[in-house]
Amino acid sequence: MARLFIAIDLPDDIKAALSSLSAEIPGIRWVPPDQIHLTLLFLGDVLPQTGAVLKKNLAAVKFAPFELTLRGVGHFPPHGHPRVLWVGLDESRPLLTLQREIESAVTGAGIVSEERGFSPHITLARIKENASAAVARFEAAHRALSFPPFAAEEFILFSSVLTPKGAIHRKEESYRRS
Repeated sequence: MARLFIAIDLPDDIKAALSSLSAEIPGIRWVPPDQIHLTLLFLGDVLPQTGAVLKKNLAAVKFAPFELTLRGVGHFPPHGHPRVLWVGLDESRPLLTLQREIESAVTGAGIVSEERGFSPHITLARIKENASAAVARFEAAHRALSFPPFAAEEFILFSSVLTPKGAIHRKEESYRRS
């Protein structure tokens, strides 16, 4: 059984710039630069035979390339102690359409998708301790964060292995624009 998710990878220069934002905030584990991505759908554990159907369904997803723009920072949950520090994205109808198409392909493979709605963001860090004040300072300092648009021309099926030092992601299959 493989732990899977589907994502859009980011250009290396944007990953490097996002990694350079890491600040000394106690209790925060920053995402390593090579693992920064935009998750479209988390699938969880998937049996090999289901994975084969999934790959076939994902290969049938058609989309035209579109641009994405990263802008602003925030955290989840919106109330209470922050658990995830993120960078947001400008609204993108093509992104939402692609995510719905992928969700349909996943459902067609017999995989039950997440119940929570899709909220496009790039996870920068996971927060273990109460670091509300430090997170608020970070958000205030980077509120105007913005990057030039980049082209989304593929999505990727990743596997993820959990380790004591964090998850290790591996590209299983890439799906290019139509």
